[in-house]
Amino acid sequence: MKIRCLCLCGLCLGGALFAQAGAGAESSRGTAWIIPIQGDIEPSLTAFVRREGRKALDQGAKFLIFEIDTFGGRVDSALQITSFITSVKDARTVAWVNSGEGSMGVSWSAGALIAMACQDIYMAAGTSLGAAAPVTVGADGQAEGTGEKTVSAVRAQMAALAERNNHPVEIARAMVDYDVELWEAVIDGETRILTQQELERLEQEAGPEGPKPERRSVISPAGKLLSLTSGEALRYGLARGLADDRDSLLAAIGAAAPAVESAPGAADGIVSLLTSAPAQVLLIILGLVMIFLEINTPGFGIFGVVAIIAFVTVFGAGAMLGKVESAEIVLFLIGLGLLVVEIFITPGFGVLGISGFLLIGVSLLLSMQDFVIPRFDWEWALLGRNAVVVFVALIAAICGIAAIALLGPKVRLFNRLTLTTQITGTAGGPVSPGDPDGKGNAYEPLLGKIGVAATPLHPVGRVEIEGEIYEAQAEGLFVERGRGVKVTRVRGNNITVRLV
Repeated sequence: MKIRCLCLCGLCLGGALFAQAGAGAESSRGTAWIIPIQGDIEPSLTAFVRREGRKALDQGAKFLIFEIDTFGGRVDSALQITSFITSVKDARTVAWVNSGEGSMGVSWSAGALIAMACQDIYMAAGTSLGAAAPVTVGADGQAEGTGEKTVSAVRAQMAALAERNNHPVEIARAMVDYDVELWEAVIDGETRILTQQELERLEQEAGPEGPKPERRSVISPAGKLLSLTSGEALRYGLARGLADDRDSLLAAIGAAAPAVESAPGAADGIVSLLTSAPAQVLLIILGLVMIFLEINTPGFGIFGVVAIIAFVTVFGAGAMLGKVESAEIVLFLIGLGLLVVEIFITPGFGVLGISGFLLIGVSLLLSMQDFVIPRFDWEWALLGRNAVVVFVALIAAICGIAAIALLGPKVRLFNRLTLTTQITGTAGGPVSPGDPDGKGNAYEPLLGKIGVAATPLHPVGRVEIEGEIYEAQAEGLFVERGRGVKVTRVRGNNITVRLV
């Protein structure tokens, strides 16, 4: 009886341990998330990868699979993506260069940098990876290589990522540097990948009598960037394996199927659109023009609301990409305040006005990048691109404001922006137009008269006509003190003048 009980207990215990082991094996397979990195590498893609990666980790993902299909893109965005990938501690990161309908089957340039940041690289048959030298766009619109400083920085980063994830370091260097000549050689029966310099050093150390390294083939000749096919990447130890579809990939890495797939949504498309150069130019123009109209209309109305929406969109889109902090917003508000002071308090357009425009321009420029002082060629190129965007927007806004100031009074649409109602009566009885004091038509003879602006007209101020001072409103552009003016309209006690 005791033996039967012991056997039964042993069977129960063994079954429990087997079940626990099975459960543990199943849980070790984990959940896989597939995050696509497709198209141009740009800031909106960086925000998408970070958001989806954090979501996957929060939901317990054990594998983050980055499905790469790109010709490359911005270096700063690629470096930000690699920084996020290397920061992942609770999941295994996998780069998958996939091919299929609608895909290009490549992971070049910035895509190769992102692949090196992952712990494992898998490739589908017919795909390629490499050619990661940084380039910039020249004056003729053609891509050209950057300076040695940038190449050296990217080369070091590629090598560091490869070393971190046990990828062949020399292959990583040859993908960035044209000067690296890479050989496949056999040393003591072991196939190794060596640079030309390392191979020559080993041949010299072997001496005339010792066994010399056997050169087999050139993997990457000098003057060429290295790109590897899927078969070559597998042969040289860069790719862990080949995977033509998701099921084979999940089986290769030991992840439970099915995988959770992320996809860019409408919000990602909107952010990408709002951070594009044309959209930023239009938003800046719209915001500045609306501020001008709001300043020149009584109260706070639709123009102010539109201006706020425009600039909140500009800075908000930059904040979503991690490029905007409090400094940019403070600079913008200070610049706007200086412009208001220049318009309403100080005469003319001088130091305060110019300083205001400069501060607004600097704040907008900094909201488009995550550095202040460029260090590398690609940062200088990005700074130049952003500076062009801001400069074009500011010049276009100034032209638009000038056009509104000149043509506004002549356009019927703008009649609604000014108060045209006349006072026709008071508690003491009716008042005739042009005779507010009941002393006859006092202002009508001023029509057509030439005078001088006694104060700045922004747009309301005082003018001196024939030795008398009158309240007047400028028609069109603001008028500085001392400039000649002509009375163009008299309506009741309202005098309108224009610059002559």
